[in-house]
Amino acid sequence: MNHTPKKIVIVGGGFAGVNLAKNLSDHESFDVVLVDKNNYNFFPPLIYQVATGYLETSNISYPFRKLFRGKKNFTFRLGELEEVLPAQKKLILSTGEISYDYLVFGTGCVTNYFGMESVEKNAIPMKTISDALQMRNTLLERLEQASRTTDPELRKKLLTVVVAGGGPTGVEISGMFAEMKRTIIAKDYPELAGSSGEIYLVDGLKALLTPMSEKSQKYAYDTLTKNGVKVRLNALVKDFSDDVVHFANGDTIVSKNLIWAAGVTAIVFKGIPEAAYGRGKRMIVDAYNKVIGMDDVYAIGDTCIQTTDEHFPQGHPQVAQVAIQQGQNLGKNLIKSLSNETLKPFSYYDKGSMAIIGKNKAVADLPKPKLFFSGVLALFMWLFIHLLSLINYRNRIRTLYNWGVAYLTNDQSLRMIVRPASKFKPEDV
Repeated sequence: MNHTPKKIVIVGGGFAGVNLAKNLSDHESFDVVLVDKNNYNFFPPLIYQVATGYLETSNISYPFRKLFRGKKNFTFRLGELEEVLPAQKKLILSTGEISYDYLVFGTGCVTNYFGMESVEKNAIPMKTISDALQMRNTLLERLEQASRTTDPELRKKLLTVVVAGGGPTGVEISGMFAEMKRTIIAKDYPELAGSSGEIYLVDGLKALLTPMSEKSQKYAYDTLTKNGVKVRLNALVKDFSDDVVHFANGDTIVSKNLIWAAGVTAIVFKGIPEAAYGRGKRMIVDAYNKVIGMDDVYAIGDTCIQTTDEHFPQGHPQVAQVAIQQGQNLGKNLIKSLSNETLKPFSYYDKGSMAIIGKNKAVADLPKPKLFFSGVLALFMWLFIHLLSLINYRNRIRTLYNWGVAYLTNDQSLRMIVRPASKFKPEDV
């Protein structure tokens, strides 16, 4: 076995990148460098709970340097990728240059506005920690404004929330808004008693939770409508300007709050050939997650599309479990490659899908055996799986505590408007 350390640069510290780094960071044959524009890992499925004040930022995030503390062959590099120089095996970062023997992309996805500039400019995104904090501030500020104004039309615009996207994120945040309207806002803002703001969940498809079973779709629709959410299907957003959401069929909703959970897209990087990108700007990879047409360059998680898995010929869903499993599989294959062992092609093991809709209301689909769960049982399944998916015990314990308080009291105490500000720019610090 060749013991000369191979330098592996992993760009992106999400589920995929962190699991790959964990598999290699104790192996003496590799020097692992993790590059990320943030200095922390975070858990995207719970972003909306930070945005609505149910969880603290620290519940779903953890610093890379602490996570990998004590790993002698691990290095973290703060920076954003600007260009790849494949011939030189070098990366140009916003914070300098770095060379590699193997390059792995685990850069995930960003919000997709489908080319609608007005939506990108005016809607509230919900993809990153920064998005979540900005959303929390914005919605709380608008509640405060609504409590002061004497103009009923303005109050209605401030209180009406439109959530675009009928996937798990859209369903979950709509259900949470409905719970908050009934239990929290009514108590905290007595000035708003009798106000006419509504919660809308809109999607361009004919059903909610389209990847899930028809039972889950119906349960989600019935539960949300029963809780006061106005669900509009086959409703494709085309514009959002001057406090009006416009749909392709000519309908409109007057609101200041359009929350965008309607789609994602991967990131295109300078230096990666155009032919290497497929649907959704995802890098096309072979059965071992190697980017087609490139030497020693790999992609894992949401940023890649792999059509070699016989059960997913159109590519895998962009969910956490795919990223985790691809990161783990690539790590094992890179270790095997050192001794010329046979590599294992990636095959996704689908553990199921689930979504929480409100207190004691959730759905869960298990593929093997094919089972459907709803109500309290599905809720606790959702809680259990999401707790296990958090990166360490500290996050799990604090999140469980916050969930327990919120469940027992129908309340939480994290509704602060915090406006981070600094007179220093990052390059000046």
